[in-house]
Amino acid sequence: MEWKKLTTLEQLEEIIEASSIQPVLLFKHSTRCSISSTALNRLERSWSVDQTKVLPFYLDLIAHRDISQAITSRFGIEHQSPQALVIKNGACTYDASHFDIQYEALLKHFV
Repeated sequence: MEWKKLTTLEQLEEIIEASSIQPVLLFKHSTRCSISSTALNRLERSWSVDQTKVLPFYLDLIAHRDISQAITSRFGIEHQSPQALVIKNGACTYDASHFDIQYEALLKHFV
């Protein structure tokens, strides 16, 4: 799996626009949290989706709190860590956090 790093607010706007063409997966990760590391590892081990079906983005919450706050504000989704959000047509169509982040559940929202 090849994550694209989300590092700027401008990039977030580009991601929202791109979600009208294909779904976007945003994974919000705390590099200081073992639960977040476990959830990320489980997702990566299960990953088998052709990346033409979804654009996967990784957000380091420690380094980019401003982007995390913008995501919370833009989509009206309470901040969690770790958290996975599926963005389609500019809206969050699915979110899960902690051990509720399951590959099979996410997969259903990529179509």
